[in-house]
Amino acid sequence: MMTNLFDQFMSPTYLGMPLIVPALGLPWILWPSPSSRWLNNRLVTLQSWFLNRFTQQLLLPINTGGHKWALILASLMTFLLSMNLLGLLPYTFTPTTQLSLNMGLAVPFWLATVIIGMRNQPTAALGHLLPEGTPTPLIPVLIVIETISLFIRPLALGVRLTANLTAGHLLIQLIATAAFTLMTSMTTVALLTTSILFLLTLLEIAVAMIQAYVFVLLLSL
Repeated sequence: MMTNLFDQFMSPTYLGMPLIVPALGLPWILWPSPSSRWLNNRLVTLQSWFLNRFTQQLLLPINTGGHKWALILASLMTFLLSMNLLGLLPYTFTPTTQLSLNMGLAVPFWLATVIIGMRNQPTAALGHLLPEGTPTPLIPVLIVIETISLFIRPLALGVRLTANLTAGHLLIQLIATAAFTLMTSMTTVALLTTSILFLLTLLEIAVAMIQAYVFVLLLSL
Protein backbone atom coordinates (compact mmCIF):
# COMPACT_ATOMS: atom_id res chain seq x y z
CA MET A 1 0.00 0.00 0.00
CA MET A 2 1.46 3.34 -1.05
CA THR A 3 1.58 6.03 1.62
CA ASN A 4 0.18 9.47 1.06
CA LEU A 5 2.76 11.80 -0.49
CA PHE A 6 1.46 14.72 1.56
CA ASP A 7 2.13 13.01 4.89
CA GLN A 8 5.58 14.60 4.92
CA PHE A 9 3.97 18.03 5.28
CA MET A 10 2.02 17.13 8.44
CA SER A 11 3.33 18.74 11.61
CA PRO A 12 4.90 15.88 13.62
CA THR A 13 4.33 15.51 17.34
CA TYR A 14 6.46 13.92 20.04
CA LEU A 15 5.05 13.15 23.49
CA GLY A 16 2.03 15.28 22.62
CA MET A 17 4.15 18.36 21.77
CA PRO A 18 4.11 19.66 18.18
CA LEU A 19 7.66 19.70 16.83
CA ILE A 20 6.97 22.85 14.83
CA VAL A 21 7.83 24.79 18.01
CA PRO A 22 11.51 23.67 18.18
CA ALA A 23 11.67 23.82 14.37
CA LEU A 24 10.85 27.53 14.52
CA GLY A 25 13.40 28.17 17.28
CA LEU A 26 16.27 26.13 15.87
CA PRO A 27 17.39 28.60 13.14
CA TRP A 28 18.15 31.28 15.73
CA ILE A 29 20.40 28.86 17.64
CA LEU A 30 22.45 27.89 14.60
CA TRP A 31 23.44 31.42 13.58
CA PRO A 32 26.55 32.54 15.53
CA SER A 33 26.39 35.75 17.53
CA PRO A 34 29.01 38.44 16.84
CA SER A 35 31.46 38.94 19.67
CA SER A 36 32.88 42.16 21.09
CA ARG A 37 36.37 41.37 19.82
CA TRP A 38 38.08 43.48 17.21
CA LEU A 39 38.58 40.45 14.94
CA ASN A 40 35.91 37.81 14.39
CA ASN A 41 36.36 34.30 13.04
CA ARG A 42 35.68 33.42 9.40
CA LEU A 43 32.12 32.21 10.01
CA VAL A 44 30.99 35.39 11.77
CA THR A 45 32.78 37.51 9.16
CA LEU A 46 31.02 35.66 6.33
CA GLN A 47 27.68 36.00 8.12
CA SER A 48 28.19 39.75 8.60
CA TRP A 49 29.19 40.19 4.95
CA PHE A 50 26.10 38.30 3.78
CA LEU A 51 23.72 40.31 5.97
CA ASN A 52 25.31 43.60 4.94
CA ARG A 53 25.13 42.79 1.23
CA PHE A 54 21.54 41.58 1.49
CA THR A 55 20.40 44.61 3.48
CA GLN A 56 22.14 46.96 1.06
CA GLN A 57 20.52 45.27 -1.95
CA LEU A 58 17.10 45.19 -0.28
CA LEU A 59 17.08 48.86 0.74
CA LEU A 60 18.47 50.12 -2.57
CA PRO A 61 15.06 51.11 -4.08
CA ILE A 62 13.70 52.36 -0.75
CA ASN A 63 14.01 55.94 0.49
CA THR A 64 15.80 56.88 3.68
CA GLY A 65 12.65 56.72 5.80
CA GLY A 66 12.25 53.03 5.04
CA HIS A 67 15.74 52.12 6.23
CA LYS A 68 14.42 51.76 9.78
CA TRP A 69 12.89 48.44 8.60
CA ALA A 70 16.34 47.00 7.86
CA LEU A 71 16.64 44.98 11.07
CA ILE A 72 13.26 43.29 10.92
CA LEU A 73 13.48 42.55 7.17
CA ALA A 74 16.99 41.11 7.48
CA SER A 75 15.85 39.00 10.44
CA LEU A 76 12.89 37.70 8.43
CA MET A 77 15.16 36.85 5.50
CA THR A 78 17.55 34.96 7.81
CA PHE A 79 14.64 33.13 9.43
CA LEU A 80 13.05 32.02 6.16
CA LEU A 81 16.38 31.09 4.59
CA SER A 82 17.35 28.93 7.56
CA MET A 83 14.04 27.08 7.69
CA ASN A 84 13.95 26.49 3.93
CA LEU A 85 17.48 25.05 3.85
CA LEU A 86 17.07 22.97 7.01
CA GLY A 87 13.91 21.47 5.54
CA LEU A 88 15.95 19.89 2.74
CA LEU A 89 17.83 17.66 5.20
CA PRO A 90 16.57 14.06 5.59
CA TYR A 91 14.05 13.33 8.33
CA THR A 92 13.25 16.99 8.92
CA PHE A 93 10.09 19.07 8.86
CA THR A 94 9.82 22.32 6.90
CA PRO A 95 7.55 24.82 8.69
CA THR A 96 7.41 27.07 5.62
CA THR A 97 5.43 24.42 3.73
CA GLN A 98 2.49 25.30 5.99
CA LEU A 99 0.23 27.97 4.54
CA SER A 100 -0.87 29.05 8.02
CA LEU A 101 2.70 29.98 9.01
CA ASN A 102 3.39 31.84 5.77
CA MET A 103 0.14 33.75 6.04
CA GLY A 104 0.96 34.53 9.66
CA LEU A 105 4.18 36.16 8.43
CA ALA A 106 2.74 37.86 5.34
CA VAL A 107 -0.46 39.41 6.76
CA PRO A 108 1.05 41.39 9.69
CA PHE A 109 3.92 42.78 7.58
CA TRP A 110 1.57 43.70 4.74
CA LEU A 111 -0.90 45.30 7.14
CA ALA A 112 1.90 47.26 8.79
CA THR A 113 3.03 48.71 5.46
CA VAL A 114 -0.54 49.66 4.55
CA ILE A 115 -1.26 51.29 7.91
CA ILE A 116 2.03 53.20 7.97
CA GLY A 117 1.47 54.37 4.39
CA MET A 118 -2.04 55.58 5.20
CA ARG A 119 -0.79 57.38 8.31
CA ASN A 120 2.32 59.06 6.90
CA GLN A 121 1.33 59.69 3.26
CA PRO A 122 -2.42 59.13 2.87
CA THR A 123 -2.65 60.96 -0.47
CA ALA A 124 0.15 58.93 -2.08
CA ALA A 125 -1.16 55.68 -0.59
CA LEU A 126 -4.66 56.25 -1.93
CA GLY A 127 -3.20 57.46 -5.23
CA HIS A 128 -1.94 53.94 -5.92
CA LEU A 129 -5.56 52.83 -6.25
CA LEU A 130 -6.03 55.01 -9.34
CA PRO A 131 -3.31 55.20 -12.03
CA GLU A 132 -2.63 58.62 -13.49
CA GLY A 133 -4.36 59.43 -16.78
CA THR A 134 -7.23 56.94 -16.31
CA PRO A 135 -10.32 57.72 -18.44
CA THR A 136 -13.29 58.92 -16.40
CA PRO A 137 -15.61 55.95 -17.21
CA LEU A 138 -12.96 53.48 -16.00
CA ILE A 139 -12.28 55.18 -12.67
CA PRO A 140 -14.80 53.17 -10.54
CA VAL A 141 -13.76 49.87 -12.13
CA LEU A 142 -10.03 50.48 -11.66
CA ILE A 143 -10.49 51.53 -8.03
CA VAL A 144 -12.30 48.25 -7.31
CA ILE A 145 -9.68 46.19 -9.16
CA GLU A 146 -6.74 47.90 -7.43
CA THR A 147 -8.40 47.50 -4.04
CA ILE A 148 -8.92 43.78 -4.64
CA SER A 149 -5.32 43.37 -5.79
CA LEU A 150 -4.15 45.18 -2.64
CA PHE A 151 -5.99 42.73 -0.39
CA ILE A 152 -4.91 39.71 -2.42
CA ARG A 153 -1.21 40.59 -2.04
CA PRO A 154 -0.64 38.84 1.34
CA LEU A 155 -2.44 35.74 0.06
CA ALA A 156 -0.19 35.69 -3.00
CA LEU A 157 2.90 36.02 -0.80
CA GLY A 158 1.92 33.08 1.40
CA VAL A 159 0.71 30.83 -1.42
CA ARG A 160 3.83 31.49 -3.54
CA LEU A 161 6.21 30.40 -0.78
CA THR A 162 4.09 27.39 0.17
CA ALA A 163 3.55 26.18 -3.39
CA ASN A 164 7.19 26.42 -4.46
CA LEU A 165 8.53 24.54 -1.45
CA THR A 166 5.75 21.94 -1.51
CA ALA A 167 6.24 21.23 -5.22
CA GLY A 168 9.99 20.84 -4.77
CA HIS A 169 9.65 18.42 -1.86
CA LEU A 170 7.08 16.35 -3.75
CA LEU A 171 9.37 16.09 -6.79
CA ILE A 172 12.29 15.01 -4.62
CA GLN A 173 10.18 12.33 -2.94
CA LEU A 174 8.77 11.04 -6.23
CA ILE A 175 12.16 10.81 -7.95
CA ALA A 176 13.82 9.28 -4.89
CA THR A 177 11.08 6.64 -4.67
CA ALA A 178 11.47 5.84 -8.37
CA ALA A 179 15.26 5.49 -8.03
CA PHE A 180 14.91 3.20 -5.00
CA THR A 181 12.32 1.02 -6.76
CA LEU A 182 14.37 0.69 -9.97
CA MET A 183 17.64 -0.11 -8.18
CA THR A 184 17.08 -3.88 -8.22
CA SER A 185 15.44 -4.28 -11.62
CA MET A 186 16.95 -1.55 -13.84
CA THR A 187 20.26 -0.40 -12.36
CA THR A 188 21.24 1.87 -15.25
CA VAL A 189 17.93 3.74 -15.19
CA ALA A 190 18.16 3.97 -11.40
CA LEU A 191 21.61 5.59 -11.62
CA LEU A 192 20.33 8.05 -14.22
CA THR A 193 17.37 8.85 -11.98
CA THR A 194 19.74 9.37 -9.05
CA SER A 195 21.77 11.87 -11.05
CA ILE A 196 18.55 13.73 -11.87
CA LEU A 197 17.72 13.68 -8.15
CA PHE A 198 21.10 15.23 -7.36
CA LEU A 199 20.53 18.03 -9.87
CA LEU A 200 17.02 18.57 -8.52
CA THR A 201 18.41 18.86 -5.00
CA LEU A 202 20.79 21.59 -6.14
CA LEU A 203 17.84 23.33 -7.78
CA GLU A 204 15.82 23.11 -4.58
CA ILE A 205 18.67 24.67 -2.60
CA ALA A 206 18.59 27.59 -5.03
CA VAL A 207 14.77 27.77 -4.81
CA ALA A 208 14.93 27.79 -1.00
CA MET A 209 17.25 30.80 -1.06
CA ILE A 210 15.45 32.63 -3.88
CA GLN A 211 11.98 32.22 -2.36
CA ALA A 212 13.15 33.64 0.97
CA TYR A 213 14.62 36.63 -0.84
CA VAL A 214 11.52 37.13 -3.03
CA PHE A 215 9.20 36.97 -0.01
CA VAL A 216 11.09 39.74 1.81
CA LEU A 217 11.63 41.78 -1.36
CA LEU A 218 7.93 41.88 -2.23
CA LEU A 219 7.13 42.84 1.36
CA SER A 220 9.60 45.72 1.22
CA LEU A 221 8.20 47.01 -2.08
